Amino acid sequence: MSTDQRANGAAEVTEPPASGLLLRLVRRQEVAFALIGAFNTLFGMALTVAWLTVLPDAGWAPLAAVPLAYALGITVAFVLHRTLVFRVRGHVLRDFAGFVAVNSGGLALNTALLYLAVTVLHLPAEPSAVVVMGLVAVASFFGHRHISFRRRPVVEGDGTVG
Repeated sequence: MSTDQRANGAAEVTEPPASGLLLRLVRRQEVAFALIGAFNTLFGMALTVAWLTVLPDAGWAPLAAVPLAYALGITVAFVLHRTLVFRVRGHVLRDFAGFVAVNSGGLALNTALLYLAVTVLHLPAEPSAVVVMGLVAVASFFGHRHISFRRRPVVEGDGTVG
């Protein structure tokens, strides 16, 4: 960005790089997001089991295993979504904070919707959980696209958006 652009108040913006291998294979960002989400779900399960296996059997292992698995899982999910799905650069800490916020919002939304479906609407719990998780996954995709990994359009030297 030139000095003139900064002086005119244009925001510094980073263009996303070309699509990565995953997007070249599946061609749809939504599918790539779902594939990374499925992988991360299995990875989180494996991490939880691994922590339960290596932590001492002192009664508190489940209390430690879940947060430890979550911390590693969300970090891996962030890196994979950032590099393979949304393909952005720069603003790593801001992106990570947004990623955690969107995931936390998804957890709250999932909890609230499932609670309402089961206790207020008296729907069966298991099918409701599947439907709610699907809805939250879609909402999370848009949350990550528009919050976690949002980038402003590139502003050209003449002030046009490119």
